[in-house]
This record gives sequence, structure tokens and C-alpha cells, in this order.
Amino acid sequence: MNQKITQFFSNSKKFLGKHSPEILTGVGIVGMGYSVISAVRATPKAMMLVEDKKIQLNVNHLTPKETFITIWKPYLPSALSFIASSACIIGASAVNYKRNAALGAAYALSERTLIRYRDKVIDTLGERKEQEIRDKIAQDDVNNDQPSPKQIIVTAKGNTLCKDMISGRYFKSDIETIKQTINKLNRRLTYDHYISLNEFYGELGLDDIKNGDLMGWNLDNGLIEPTFNACITEEDEPCIVFDVDISPKYDFDKLI
Repeated sequence: MNQKITQFFSNSKKFLGKHSPEILTGVGIVGMGYSVISAVRATPKAMMLVEDKKIQLNVNHLTPKETFITIWKPYLPSALSFIASSACIIGASAVNYKRNAALGAAYALSERTLIRYRDKVIDTLGERKEQEIRDKIAQDDVNNDQPSPKQIIVTAKGNTLCKDMISGRYFKSDIETIKQTINKLNRRLTYDHYISLNEFYGELGLDDIKNGDLMGWNLDNGLIEPTFNACITEEDEPCIVFDVDISPKYDFDKLI
């Protein structure tokens, strides 16, 4: 019995820790609603207290101080609820911020590790072997995600089948067009210091994606460097799979 109780509290603690932002936000929203309702309900009583106070003091108007002293008690529950609700919402934001910061740090560490690993592969096996490995990985990706005619986006910027590894979309373009586009974006990056992922896609003739305005590149992290891999679809159609060495990041528009 004691073991079950201990397990219950342990599971409850894990659940609350995992879902604390959602719980705090929900409590905050409910508390805000209660604050509004209780304030509306308290208003008639407050008005009666003001009128009684006017009669008691034999005046037509109360000063702001006299009004506050007269009506603060009916509005006290609303004020306390509002303060507590605000604290819940601020607390939820703080938890999310800490989690996102930790996630960003872990992502940056993983990316640095991956770059070091790739550089070591090049040192050990040579650039040609490293490129062969990349080609095989890209081919596996195409094999596992074959394009259908409805999936392929026609951009009027080339006729070669291409696949963007960031969004996973297939589209028509060619290597030279992609290189020219990235060179253009790098020039803008040099002057503007940052550029969003959706700006990147817009130059390629692709539609925006969700969160594409929240992710991008910052000059402090380096220029956009593309990588290309040659693949073949099941229909024996050549396909260029392209990626970038430095992945787009959140908070890209903040100067370091």
C-alpha cells in the first residue's frame, strides 16, 4: 500500500513537472476569467457603498482616496485573483523560456559535435569518401520518401527535381539556380546581419512554412553553405538533394 502511494506521488510529480507550463497557463486563464466575473458582481455593492458614504459625509462627490477606502473590500477577491493569475502566466512563460534555452544549448552542442565528426571523417577517409557517404545517406532519404507528382512544386526556376532537406519538400530547380540564390542571400546576410528561413524559401520560389519567420541565419554563425547530393528516384529520375552546413535557428534575429 505504501509503495503504491509513493508511486502515485512520484508519477504525479513527474506529470506536474512535465506539463507545468500548460497547467499554469490554464490556471491563469481561468483565474483571469474569475477576476472579470467577480469584479462585475462586486460593482453594484461598491456603488451602494459609495452612495452610503456620500450620505454619511453629506457630500455629492468622494475624493479618489475616499472612494478607494470605501470600495476596496468588494474588489479584493478580484484583485487577488488577477495577481495570482498573472503570476501563473508569467511562471509558465519563464518555464518555457528555460526549456527553450536548454533545448537550444543542446541543439548547438549536437551541431558542433556533428561538424567535428564530419571533419574527422574527411581527415580520415578523404573528401571523396565523405561525399560518397553523404550521397548514400541522401539516397536512403529519397528511397524512403519517394515524390509523387502532386508533391513536386514547380517554381519556374529550373527543371531538375530537387529536395530540400530542411522542409522535406520536392521542387523543380537546378544547382546553379540554388547556388545563385544562396549567393544573393549571403550578400543580404552580410548587410542585414540576419535572414529568415521563409525569406530563403521565397528566393527559391517556394511557399512559406510554419515557423519559417521564427527561424533563420545570423551572420555571427557564418554564411549559408549549401551541400548537394546526386540521387535517383524509383522512376530513374535524377534528384538533387540539398542541405546547408549551418542549420537555421530560433532567435536568429538577435545580435550576439
